Amino acid sequence: MNSKSTEPTATYTAQDILVMEGLEAVRKRPGMYIGGVHKAGMHHLLWEVVDNSIDEAMNGHASEITVKLHTDGATITVEDNGRGIPVDVHPVYNKPALELILTTLHSGGKFESKNYAHSGGLHGVGVSVVNALSDKLIARVKRDGKCYEQNYSKGQATDKLSVVKKGVRGTGTSITFRPDATIFQTAIKFSTEIILERLDISTYLHRGLKIHFHNEVDGSKQTFFHEGGLQDFLGFQIKAKNKKTVHDAQFEYDFNNGIRIEAAMAWTESTDEQIHSFVNGIPTRSGGSHENGLKTAIVKAMRQYTNTHKMLPKGLSTTADDIREGLVALLSVYIEDPQFQGQTKERLNNPEVQPQVMQALHPAIEQWLHDNSSIAKAIVNRIVMAAKARQASRAASQMVRRQSPTRRLTLPGKLADCSETNPRKSELFIVEGDSAGGSAKMGRERKTQAILPLRGKVLNTETASLKKVLGNKELSDLIQALGCGIGKDFKPENLRYGKVILLMDADADGHHISTLLLTFFYRHLPGLIQKGHVYLAQPPLYRIAVGKKIHWALDDNEKDYYLNQAPENAKIDIQRFKGLGEMMPQTLRDTTLDPKKRTLLRVGIEDELQTDIVFNNLLGREASSRFRFIMEHAHEVDEIDMGA
Repeated sequence: MNSKSTEPTATYTAQDILVMEGLEAVRKRPGMYIGGVHKAGMHHLLWEVVDNSIDEAMNGHASEITVKLHTDGATITVEDNGRGIPVDVHPVYNKPALELILTTLHSGGKFESKNYAHSGGLHGVGVSVVNALSDKLIARVKRDGKCYEQNYSKGQATDKLSVVKKGVRGTGTSITFRPDATIFQTAIKFSTEIILERLDISTYLHRGLKIHFHNEVDGSKQTFFHEGGLQDFLGFQIKAKNKKTVHDAQFEYDFNNGIRIEAAMAWTESTDEQIHSFVNGIPTRSGGSHENGLKTAIVKAMRQYTNTHKMLPKGLSTTADDIREGLVALLSVYIEDPQFQGQTKERLNNPEVQPQVMQALHPAIEQWLHDNSSIAKAIVNRIVMAAKARQASRAASQMVRRQSPTRRLTLPGKLADCSETNPRKSELFIVEGDSAGGSAKMGRERKTQAILPLRGKVLNTETASLKKVLGNKELSDLIQALGCGIGKDFKPENLRYGKVILLMDADADGHHISTLLLTFFYRHLPGLIQKGHVYLAQPPLYRIAVGKKIHWALDDNEKDYYLNQAPENAKIDIQRFKGLGEMMPQTLRDTTLDPKKRTLLRVGIEDELQTDIVFNNLLGREASSRFRFIMEHAHEVDEIDMGA
């Protein structure tokens, strides 16, 4: 065989190697440093600045922090009464230290423990990243009786460091910044709710620290200060989630011997487990070695105690999940050299911390149980109840699996599956009712899109046991279609569809059913949400014909927009869909099903605590919480959609 050589279509030489200097890399790939360019990433800029001020307080150099949201809602100032960032000229780089810190990655005073024994920011990239991703940043430093100021934009200094005032009392640092709108794919507006929650949590974690928040948008002011620390925080968590504890006193622990460990915990009647952990004041939402140490300590202590006192019924075995069911726990550790997974610091990777936490907490928890026998008895009874419920749920689950092939044939809205077997290429639409299901089945792409109609209102699973969920034929049919199991039997690798899409009517009833389904996923299949598999379809509520041009409006706001844009004297025809079943299959396909034309909203969890509180308040047993919510938000509603 003769081979024919050809000239390459492109060359790859030294000229193709791009060297990005200064903070160019941050602006080129911001997600590597702040986790993303949406709302959470934008707020991460604020946390970087606040955490720097908290580091000063953590090491005994500051006692108060003020966060000020300016009138535009996009500019924010963080000021502390710490030592103030150094302003003298660096002997090697021939720049003021302040400018060096703000314009250079991996610079700062936290690499050596002599300046910061404990710190949340050890990568030396935080405030420089904030500078890189802000179109405006003003740094002010009070030191040596003077106030220094320097301005920056997009990572570059725009003027020289100068003294703007003399005879100044005290010390401290003030950073004012506005995120760069060309970087972020969201409106440049800070959320006061997100800010208030984070600042509040910070003062729980750092006893004696005061944080003031001034909101110039609405003129409000608030001060956070919690002398009780984690104990107060645990009480707040339990109350906010409307949980009822199974015992009176809480476990509290404060240990300081090379590593400082603070912990607080209590068992509740709830069926879920809530552990919130922190490292040097930084929330570690993905856990890590310290959280693993806490979990191991709890399980070992409880097993040691129950075995010593022979408290378990004969023949009943308990799992780690049984022991921790209903647990609400807080863990805060302070270590010299935390190794976080990624710049967003959501997981601690230090392997040595796990045995340190476990060895400290294990005997402390066990001793607490011995010292409080009535509390220990209540917790053991709670664990026994969890173990028995697990056995009953597993039996019910096995019964569903045995019965499902027969039962599914008699369901009025059975699954219309797709032919594609690769989950990454297939989608499951959960549709409201047989009528909408019929339109969806005719309008779908049969190869990749499956349709599962559900009949009527879905079971509210906020307070339902797993046994009750499995006994509900609509939800058990959904579980069977997904194929990934539920609860402790959840196996994400068995999920049959890469996208699970809730397709409901665009009216109040449809929103209600979507909420009930989201409650089911959040409480019983949270892994699907966490891994980004759950979506909300966006079917139109109105068809608006302006002359020969057709518009599809998702809600009244979009309808008003199109009507306001219509030319004068144009012939306008408005059709409001009472349900998806009213749509012709081709219309449903063109507006909602076709991947090239549709809009999907991916469901995510930005704030686990706030999400948990909302579900509990709006769908839990306490009617007073719903009444309070309605009264607080009634002024925001102009008119009520009755589905007419």
